[in-house]
Amino acid sequence: MSEAALPEPGTWQLDASHSSIEFVARHLVVTKVRGGFGTFSGTIDIAENPVDTRIAIEVELGSVTTGSADRDGHLTSPDFFDVENHPKMTFVSTSIVAKDDGYELVGDLTVKGVTKRLALNVDYLGVMNDPWGNAKAAFSASGEVNREDWGLSWNAPLEAGGVLVSKTAKIEIEAQATKAE
Repeated sequence: MSEAALPEPGTWQLDASHSSIEFVARHLVVTKVRGGFGTFSGTIDIAENPVDTRIAIEVELGSVTTGSADRDGHLTSPDFFDVENHPKMTFVSTSIVAKDDGYELVGDLTVKGVTKRLALNVDYLGVMNDPWGNAKAAFSASGEVNREDWGLSWNAPLEAGGVLVSKTAKIEIEAQATKAE
């Protein structure tokens, strides 16, 4: 990764139509269930020194989708996100550390009024121009959370052992950002 390839310093807006914020959790101990959020926004304030960059993201929790209306309804209920009382989830970065294979992004994730540290592994994928000449910076990020740390502790025991929903969930983010004018 060369310094010349980094995005131009300044404020970049997350392009939600070309980005995704998704999660993967285990169901019945063995099956992976995927979900994501359809409504979110964010800014990336790119600094001259990449480790001084700051990121802020806001997610509308009511936009969760997993491919099952019943499951989506349960996720928005008080058992999980409680969107009536806590409609948004936020992430605000606190540090970025350069690694041999990318960056570690650390920040405060707030869900249901609970703020905890979240670390994500980030790959910077470069800046490309779209067919209309707009520069797009691209990033991939991933990490893992224990959902119970944020009070998302609903579960049901299984007769054969284990629980219905895994305590951990993988976070997967694909992001494109456009320089703000």
